[in-house]
Amino acid sequence: MGARTATIGLSLGADICWPICYETLLEQLDLDLNLESDRVKVACERVTIEPFSLRQPVKYDVVIDRLTHWYSTSREWIKKAILLDDLYVYNNPWSLQSNEKHTSYAAMMALGLPVPDTWMLPPKAYDLTDDLEVTLKRYARLFSLDDIGDKIGYPFFMKPYHGGGWKGVSKIGSAADLHKAYDASGTEIMNLQAAILPHDWFVRTIGLGPQIRQVNYDPSAPLHDRYRLDIDFLSEDDQSLLEDMALTINAFFGWDFNSCEALRRDGVWHPIDFANACPDSQITSLHYHFPWLIKANLRWSIFCAATKRKMRRNMDWAPFYAVVEQDMPYRERLRAYAMIARERFETERFHDFCHTHLGHLDELAYNFFGSDRMRDAIRQKVTTLFPDHEIDEFTELFWSRVQRWRQQEGATCLSS
Repeated sequence: MGARTATIGLSLGADICWPICYETLLEQLDLDLNLESDRVKVACERVTIEPFSLRQPVKYDVVIDRLTHWYSTSREWIKKAILLDDLYVYNNPWSLQSNEKHTSYAAMMALGLPVPDTWMLPPKAYDLTDDLEVTLKRYARLFSLDDIGDKIGYPFFMKPYHGGGWKGVSKIGSAADLHKAYDASGTEIMNLQAAILPHDWFVRTIGLGPQIRQVNYDPSAPLHDRYRLDIDFLSEDDQSLLEDMALTINAFFGWDFNSCEALRRDGVWHPIDFANACPDSQITSLHYHFPWLIKANLRWSIFCAATKRKMRRNMDWAPFYAVVEQDMPYRERLRAYAMIARERFETERFHDFCHTHLGHLDELAYNFFGSDRMRDAIRQKVTTLFPDHEIDEFTELFWSRVQRWRQQEGATCLSS
């Protein structure tokens, strides 16, 4: 039997709390796995930024990537490592670079998901280039913002065709609002998207590999209260549909870790924002839901590293489009898409792996999330975001919500 160490790299930016929790629990797991002909230990370390030769070997089996959305050097290092070193990375970097919100709307419309009516506008202003003036004179056509607004119907939302974090998003309630927001958009290319109003639920579905969590979401609340504390607030049918929707989107674009926002109106779930492949991972936004994320992250990354899961280097959309061509009701079609997704995420094999090798994670996590180490990780993150006079207050707030998770969900995991 051969012995090896599967190494997980953490490619980080300003992350503080979740790496502390991840690293501590991985060390406490103290894994020594018997996998077919291998004896496998699992380790992790933080990825540094430095010059690299394209032929320089990579020592990681898996990289959890939190940086390439913002830092191009790390993205190019990851691309090289996938192509030359057979590295597995959370979220296909080519897909992250090319498939933004606009692409995701178009693709899911093609699959028949009820995406709200969406338009794209040419930018209000342009960066000057040599050919800009002649191109615009020949091909740019005057258009009426008022006519477009009337076609969509007020209210609707204007938002950048890419990006995240609600940056640049405006609710447009009138023609005057539309002109004002468009004038302020500058060189940014904007989508206009019909509002789903009224709606009775706004849910953010977080997917990490085949693992899914649905969160009642309130975008109008302060950041620390947007993720609501409800659990089991949806019917089984709604939970199932949203799970199938999120798995479909994530597998279609090669995203291991993504969140999908959907609104329900008259019983129909409309996906409105689902290209979020660098989701919230901090205690200061997730609070109660943070322990789920850490455990899900550990399970998926360990599974991928220990089993030498292969990176899917291309999107391979043909199986999804083959389903489109079949004459079946929407819900059946969505189930068919999700079956493709579950196969791509090796769902059955993943659950067998977790049952066999990670059964002690629940108890370790329950104890850790009640520890001084956890409280200190919360305080470290709070200190970076809140003024001095609020540090104690918000440290206690987030700590109390984690303890609520321990009482409600952590204890349940131990007894099951």
